[in-house]
Amino acid sequence: MRLTRRRAFGGGTAGALALLAAACGGAAQTTPVAPAGPTTAPTPAATPEPKELVVLAASSLTDAFTEMGDDFPRQPGMAGVRLTFSFGASSQLRAQLEQGAPADVFASADTVQMDNAVKANTIQGTPTVFARNRLVLIVPVANPAGVTTLADLARPGLKFVTAGPEVPVGNYTRQMLEKMAADPQYGAGFDGRVRANVVSEEANVRQVVTKVQLGEADAGIVYSSDVTPQSAPALKTIEIPDALNVIAVYPAAVARAARAPVTAAGFVRYLTTPPAQAILKKYNFIPLG
Repeated sequence: MRLTRRRAFGGGTAGALALLAAACGGAAQTTPVAPAGPTTAPTPAATPEPKELVVLAASSLTDAFTEMGDDFPRQPGMAGVRLTFSFGASSQLRAQLEQGAPADVFASADTVQMDNAVKANTIQGTPTVFARNRLVLIVPVANPAGVTTLADLARPGLKFVTAGPEVPVGNYTRQMLEKMAADPQYGAGFDGRVRANVVSEEANVRQVVTKVQLGEADAGIVYSSDVTPQSAPALKTIEIPDALNVIAVYPAAVARAARAPVTAAGFVRYLTTPPAQAILKKYNFIPLG
């Protein structure tokens, strides 16, 4: 607070001034002094947001988001922004948000985990859907089990790997198997026969890919985006018909405790722009539109 100080003049001084004024033939000129009182302090400048965004993203987004980490800072107003990614199962990342893990953005591979984040009040605003994905069947490139069709998944003794039901790809796989069990071509109980062949439930979709690559499983269900230039040489892909496929939906939102909420909102908007959509398409995601 800025204070205005005033000087008080005693009676003797006032008399001297009067005599001086008389001698000069006029009244003494005095400078008015503003009354003391409170003043308004200047509003401090807004604290600049950090130039780093922490993004929690589904494992299947690893390749696309890593490329976006280089592209996003080239967008208007985002120069100097650095993105730090933490990739994992959407269910695991959502739990980390609830436990107070630092994050600016959460990008999930399904709406279930995003809805759970909304209910837990760990995000702000309305989530934005920015991409979709398809399921594919993968087998080792040598294919020692001779898997050629989806029906082979129910063959006794086949080693099938998937993810837990709380992990989006695991949930989507179970939905797909239920569709197959309702199809006369595969018959009732087909899903149960396939589940009997499960040799492991992995923590995320990239671990499913690794198991099949290493030959530790005969087959697995993953997203199209997981058959990357790095993994493709070790895999053979078998397409899943539209009637049986389950389309994965990817939403993103700003974390409630974001340290850079404005920049985070900019990144979520960026995900729907042509540059980001082109990157997603490059990595086998289904873009918007």
